[in-house]
Amino acid sequence: MRSLPITFTSVIGVCAPVFSQPVWQHVKVLITGAVLAPGKRPVTAVLQIMGRSAAADVQTSPRVLNRAVWSPLNASRLRRRLFGAVCIPGGVVLFGLADPIERRRGDPLNATGRYRDPVRSSPAYGVNVSGRRWLAWLVLPPISWAHRVWALPVLTVLCPSARDDAPRGRHHPPLTERAGQMIRLVGRWVPGRAIALVTDSSVAALELRDKVKAWPCARVSTRRRLDAALDAPPPPRQPETNGRPRLTGQRRPTRAAVWADARPSWTTWRVEPWYGAGPREVEGTTDTAVWYHAGKPPGAIRWGVSRDPKQAFAPPAWRSTPLEHTPAQMLPWCVRRWSMAVTCAAARAPLGMETPRQWHDRASARTTPARLSRSALITLTAHLRIEQAATCRRSTAWYRNIRPTFSDAMALVRRDVWEPRHVAMSQQEADMIQLPRELFERFMDAVCYAASMDKVELRGCPETID
Repeated sequence: MRSLPITFTSVIGVCAPVFSQPVWQHVKVLITGAVLAPGKRPVTAVLQIMGRSAAADVQTSPRVLNRAVWSPLNASRLRRRLFGAVCIPGGVVLFGLADPIERRRGDPLNATGRYRDPVRSSPAYGVNVSGRRWLAWLVLPPISWAHRVWALPVLTVLCPSARDDAPRGRHHPPLTERAGQMIRLVGRWVPGRAIALVTDSSVAALELRDKVKAWPCARVSTRRRLDAALDAPPPPRQPETNGRPRLTGQRRPTRAAVWADARPSWTTWRVEPWYGAGPREVEGTTDTAVWYHAGKPPGAIRWGVSRDPKQAFAPPAWRSTPLEHTPAQMLPWCVRRWSMAVTCAAARAPLGMETPRQWHDRASARTTPARLSRSALITLTAHLRIEQAATCRRSTAWYRNIRPTFSDAMALVRRDVWEPRHVAMSQQEADMIQLPRELFERFMDAVCYAASMDKVELRGCPETID
């Protein structure tokens, strides 16, 4: 490939100071090939689409992941600075915390365990899978041209299972402890900015609230179960009373009881956007309570429950650590949690998060964060191209695409990289252009081998097809 677009090189070039100059040349090849390659994206497919399958130094590219000296943490810090400058120049920085499961099988793999798969599970049926658990820190900025919020991964940390830590004699920190470490780290990356964090139920615990309490600029909002137990504040302690002071007061009604009760005064709130469906008016009520668990210090939270007047969705309950938060602030933040699930799904299908088969510990810890961060780089590149009057929404006679998706953004970046002005030999604009034969062969490989399978069953005998 003769050259790369300026927008693409400016986005990926933010991480160039992390690598040495020789390693950076191979990193550019890996990033560009991972964006252009269809289907699964191991290192061999990346080198094939870049025309380097017969290069003499072909073994150097995998060494970027398992041997080269570079810090993924410094790369995450530089990406966060880029996201803040492009998407959130001022105001409150909204982050999301998710724990995606990378489905992997095999004895030689490290840091694996058995986890509940939230994608395949349902309220009535749970599915457990074998794989690795990651803790991903994502920034949730509104994307104007997509008309919704997209989740851009900033920092991804591997969370080994207790089954993997026990034989190695290592302390197994829970997710809340790792989340607290990430909060302190990102808090140092955004000094002087208020931080709002929305989480899943897996890390929504009292331990995380205690860690956030130490940071006055951070606040947490999350969904809550309808049958969760909340208490009233403890009554004033009377003089000359024996025993330890009470930590909580009387038990408050559950959120399910509040939702079913017609006596509370319901207030109408306008939430925009509502899970990608535009603005919606919902009814709800809110109050403060004490959240307490045996052996843990109690904490005051603001809770709320909402309902749809048209009864189109189930009643969600939510909570927030700052008591001064209003439902107009908390509800839109909790709704943005859905964008984290969309990003994790995009990392599996269009970006092939679960396709590599690295056995080296360092390569395993670097590959998945790199694939998740690639979705953010593609989004930012498409954002810069659309600001230059480019379009990425594709509609057909049988499918009206109203809002651009991540696949549209990825197609825009691919088209920009394959643009004739970057790869063609013709110097003038015409209906017919001249392409190098080597580039034409790469086009043919990309088209003919786009739909490939890992295994095929032939008369009951599995046969691997490379």
